[in-house]
Order: sequence, then C-alpha cells, then structure tokens
Amino acid sequence: MKLEEFISGELARPEKEILLMTHIVLGYPSLATNREVVAAMVKGGVELIELQIPFSEPMADGPAIVRANQEAIEAGIKVRKCFAFAAEQVKAHPGVAFLFMTYYNIVMQYGPEKFVRDAVEMGIKGCIIPDLPPEEGDDFLTMAREHGLDPILIYAPTSTEERMTRLNQSASGFIYCVARKGVTGQETVLDKEFAAYMTRAHAATDLPLAVGFGISNADDIKELSGQAEIGVIGTKTIKLVNEKGVAAVEPFIRSLRP
Repeated sequence: MKLEEFISGELARPEKEILLMTHIVLGYPSLATNREVVAAMVKGGVELIELQIPFSEPMADGPAIVRANQEAIEAGIKVRKCFAFAAEQVKAHPGVAFLFMTYYNIVMQYGPEKFVRDAVEMGIKGCIIPDLPPEEGDDFLTMAREHGLDPILIYAPTSTEERMTRLNQSASGFIYCVARKGVTGQETVLDKEFAAYMTRAHAATDLPLAVGFGISNADDIKELSGQAEIGVIGTKTIKLVNEKGVAAVEPFIRSLRP
C-alpha cells in the first residue's frame, strides 16, 4: 500500500470518514501566494496536497487549470523552483502528505531517476503523471516504487475490469478515480452509475480510492464517504482564490466536513 501506509492508518482518527486532498498549480498566481494557500489548506484540515508542476499542454485539465499552467509558465516558473518550493513546504508542514502532479515530458527533461531521487529525498510521497500508462512507463513506475515514491495510477468510468487490474499492478499508495469522462473543473453527478463504477474500482484493487474531477462542496464529500477514502478538491480552490482571495480557502476547506 505505502503512501506512508495510507497516511498512518487514516491518521488514526475514526471520526474522519474521508480524507481530503487539494491541488495547487505551482507558480500560479505566484509562489508567494502558493505558500499562503498551502498554509490555509493545512489549517483547514487537509491531509494531502497535490503540487502541479506546470506544463504547456496539460491535456487532462480543464480551462481553469490550463490557464493557471500557462500563466505560471509565462511568469517564469521553472522546475527547479517547483522542487525548491516543494522541499520548503514538506519541512513546513510535516503532517501533510505532498505529491507531485505533472506530465511525463517534464520528468524526461529533468531526468527520470533524478526526478524520483530528488522527490523522495525532500519527502514527496507520490507522483501523478496522467499521460504515462504502464505500457509505456513501467520502467519508471517500477523505479519510483522501488525508491519509495508511490506512482498513483488513474481509473476512469470507461475503464474495463481488465484495465483496472492492469493499472493496479503498477500502482502504489492509492488509485485516483476520475469521477466522470472529460477534463477537470466540470460539474459531476454522483449517481447510481457512479456508485457502480466505484464498486468495480474497489473490486479491482486493495488500494484506497481517491475521487476527483468536479468535487466541489460538502454534499459531494458526504456522498463520497463510504465509497472512497479520499476526496480531491482541485479547480474549486483555484477559482476561489481568484474570486475571493486566500482568506476564503481555510473556511471553505473546513466546510467540507462536519
């Protein structure tokens, strides 16, 4: 399993039916703002934070995150700055599991083994690389697992049982279940069809399940409780910072759970 043995037994807090993972795009709107947002998220009670290293063609992301990637790159964000920021945040917030999310072109340019070793050395727990299926990246995924960086693989509603089983063979930490077809940031309906999808996902893996794509409020998190172990809030917090500022982040995170 790993991911610090699923966040040390789900932090040994039985009253928390589901853990929360949030998402930021590094360098958007600035690293200084990122620093404030991470602190607000931690105060709000998140257990995991996904740090996205910007890429020019983030194909799995919706308009808000695509724009954030583009603006961060235009402002001059570099991978080395992302790594330095991540190392700083791991030290500042030791109770939170930080993960990298990026695309494989970034990993290739940095150097796959160096990427893994540097991430592990600074305390990053896992990596999410949406454009790296195991058929093309099993060497990297195996290396990551062997060095202690959990490769998080992705299930989709269209994934067959056979595909889920294959992905599970290369995954560690947890499985990221996208709640619907398409890209991030669109509205998601957690209906009977979704419940059937989650049943299939649980049957294909012993790893915890995280659900993202369109999860945006307390009702969504409540609906996920009992179906998944982690709820992922991504685009919502980016829009919140754009519209209301950093001060709105902590109360929003607190509002997601009773």
